[in-house]
Amino acid sequence: MLDVVIRAEGLSKTYLIGHRREQRRLETLRDLIAGMGQGVVRSVTDLVKGRPLIAGEEIEEFWALKDVSFEISRGEVVGIIGRNGAGKSTLLKVLSRITEPSAGRVEIRGRAATLLEVGTGFHPELTGRENIFLNGAILGMRRSEIRKKFDEIVDFAGVEMFVDTPVKRYSSGMYVRLAFAVAAHLDSEIIIVDEVLAVGDMVFQKKCLGRMHSVAREGRTVIFVSHNMASIEELCDRAVVMKAGRLEQDGPASTVISHYLRDVPGRSAFEFDGLADREGSGHAVITSAELLSADGATSLSSVAFYQPFRIRIHYTANQPLESPRFGLAILSQRGERLVLNENTEACVKIDCIQGHGHVDCLVRNPNLLPGEYYLELWIVEIPNVLFADHLHMVASFRVDPDPEQSWASSAALAIPNRGSVFFDCDWTHQALETGCLPTRKCS
Repeated sequence: MLDVVIRAEGLSKTYLIGHRREQRRLETLRDLIAGMGQGVVRSVTDLVKGRPLIAGEEIEEFWALKDVSFEISRGEVVGIIGRNGAGKSTLLKVLSRITEPSAGRVEIRGRAATLLEVGTGFHPELTGRENIFLNGAILGMRRSEIRKKFDEIVDFAGVEMFVDTPVKRYSSGMYVRLAFAVAAHLDSEIIIVDEVLAVGDMVFQKKCLGRMHSVAREGRTVIFVSHNMASIEELCDRAVVMKAGRLEQDGPASTVISHYLRDVPGRSAFEFDGLADREGSGHAVITSAELLSADGATSLSSVAFYQPFRIRIHYTANQPLESPRFGLAILSQRGERLVLNENTEACVKIDCIQGHGHVDCLVRNPNLLPGEYYLELWIVEIPNVLFADHLHMVASFRVDPDPEQSWASSAALAIPNRGSVFFDCDWTHQALETGCLPTRKCS
């Protein structure tokens, strides 16, 4: 019992959401005046009773968390996974005491360092040096403790040249590096990290994972939210799946990840209308996708190993978009990106899109081993700045062995831990002694 540092019991968080009523075709002046009067009365009542003012004629109660209970022991590294809107960030905000729960209780033993958003707790007008001391003080550290760790923090973040520059002039990458460095190096017993490492480059992400490994070895507790299943599996011994505000599964990371990934649908056509698990401006949206034969004439439910196939992405552009970029990634069962490609990499420039249309991506020489794979699709509106639409792990497809290829038998391709990508290599042999059979090439 003494080793439990976080205990949540029946944790719930509810919000009130306002909706506009559907406009009736014929609405009289009397109806309008009556509706306005009802809205004013309700607003005054809410104000008197201390309730928040909610815009909209109809009020809906939304449960971001519902009856969540768990315990986390000292030194555990726990991954929290789930789709967008599952309640992950709300849970972290409650654990960090940024927001109060509507019901239930949470006990935290020890100081918690929280990194939920890029630059959380930073003041843009202050320099990097000043923000390190400010953020450390917010986290409850003494000035002497911050001074002792200062050089280590700056070196880890790689901002030595800019430590006396206001952070409003930092790039998003510099911002997140410094924010993570402060949270990871201060002497807090608990570190809570949301999906912010995606902002940093690959070198920095590996550096962060290494730091969290060392923090866990020191006996401190780490709570880590990520959509990257490979990072969760590498870093965490335990994982939790959130779904619709509830804790759906809690157990060993590999078991929980497999359960989570089984929820992704697998079929030849994928419809995305009404899908909430997406991000972007919405100026253009991906409405559906298809898995087709190389010539585009046949729908496929799976593709044969080493045979070309086509992915067709249907879209609706709600306004003209100049020079958009379409892209896709193929991910492993653990969420690792194996293949990433955009139309510009094939030197195909799309000048403008408006209304409905589709783009095709022909995969000529797929080197994916037989198994299950996942799709990530996007439309980039402003390169390196803004997605119009981004769908992460929205569908799955299968690669099957090809019985006509005797040189790539099912048995050989099914070797455990072989990986996901096949290399078509040539091997040669030079015998130094005679008496052996000559080298033969497979038919």
